Amino acid sequence: MQTAEIVAIGSELLTPTKTDTNSLWLTELLNEIGIEVMLKTVVGDDRLRLEETLKDSISRSDIVITTGGLGPTEDDITREVAARALGLELEFRQDLVDDLRERFKAYGYEMPEKNKRQAFVIKGSRVLPNPNGSAVGMMAETGVKKLVVLPGPPREAKPMFIDHVLPELTKSSGQIAVRRKRILVSGLGESKLDELISPIYTRYENPQTAILHSKTEVEVQLTSSASTVVEADHLNSELAQKIVEKLGIAVFSTEGEPIEKVVGDLLRERNEWLSTAESCTGGLVAQRVTDVPGASGYFAEGFITYSNEAKSDLLGVDEALIKKHGAVSAEVAEAMAKGARERSGATYGVSTTGIAGPTGGTDRKPVGTVYIGIAGPHHSKAILLNLPGDRNLVRWRTSQAALDVLRRHILKAGDERTVPFARRS
Repeated sequence: MQTAEIVAIGSELLTPTKTDTNSLWLTELLNEIGIEVMLKTVVGDDRLRLEETLKDSISRSDIVITTGGLGPTEDDITREVAARALGLELEFRQDLVDDLRERFKAYGYEMPEKNKRQAFVIKGSRVLPNPNGSAVGMMAETGVKKLVVLPGPPREAKPMFIDHVLPELTKSSGQIAVRRKRILVSGLGESKLDELISPIYTRYENPQTAILHSKTEVEVQLTSSASTVVEADHLNSELAQKIVEKLGIAVFSTEGEPIEKVVGDLLRERNEWLSTAESCTGGLVAQRVTDVPGASGYFAEGFITYSNEAKSDLLGVDEALIKKHGAVSAEVAEAMAKGARERSGATYGVSTTGIAGPTGGTDRKPVGTVYIGIAGPHHSKAILLNLPGDRNLVRWRTSQAALDVLRRHILKAGDERTVPFARRS
């Protein structure tokens, strides 16, 4: 199996506000054609460090892919340093300058002289056209090693790689297909999930299994390799079926779809409608639902009732009920869900009320105390959650739990025992 390294170039990627996203999709595409990514590196605009990094990468791996640093300014040093790392020179291409001038002219501008820098390419390299920007890419070979130089903006790098690099790498990759399958689980912690399925997946060397935990769910990732895509997919499906049978209703997706998409599909298939009533999540549940295209076909209305007065005025929650039990209570959560359903005419009402923190908690109701209310055509109920994490995590985990409770209610499973940290109120 061929190996690859990805080098993301740019000092901005070393700041706390910018993230290298190119390496993620590059890794996925490389893995699918049987090329294993062994290392990812982020290097600032420093000639010495970048040259050392590229020389080391080329010595270790069959394929090295760089992204960024191909602009027209002085701090765009990739083309110069990449040539030096290969022991080659840059050559000036007048045809690239002529093309750039015409493109600037088409937009009504005169090309700045600075852009001539982008007409220098590694001598002997294959130039990769860039219809989406001014920086061409390059593919250079030294012996059996390949150096691929891509621009940084994803809208430029992605089509360049897919159209001009991926086909060539596919030919030389040895025809090994690597495929992944994602099984998403809600309602089980990472350790409990592993306890349930490790006796199954440890019997397999291919596919390999990884368990990944995010802020809202646990993912079981299966990775198989075979001579064909069909065979690799079959290996994943065989193991996935056994895992799904073991986990049952806790699995909400076997194709990697987020839970809001899964819930939306369930509602659409049944021609049913949803309304939300949110306090501690402040509209996050409704936002996630409506982030899915086509949500207007099943989302009726959302109420953000942060204050006690709003709960009474907009949802019809009895003030005496709030006074007796408190806004964060099973009784109020259930009443909120009923109110949302009745006021909107939806099939289901889902509510959230809780203490997201960092203040507001008490000994009786600490930070992370959350109630999810659900009201449907036949019955209503409320579920108590004790969620760990800071304010952001509590809100996100509450939104996930609310959608999962709805999913289970739609499927008429109604087994709250598998909701994280939950007990029936």
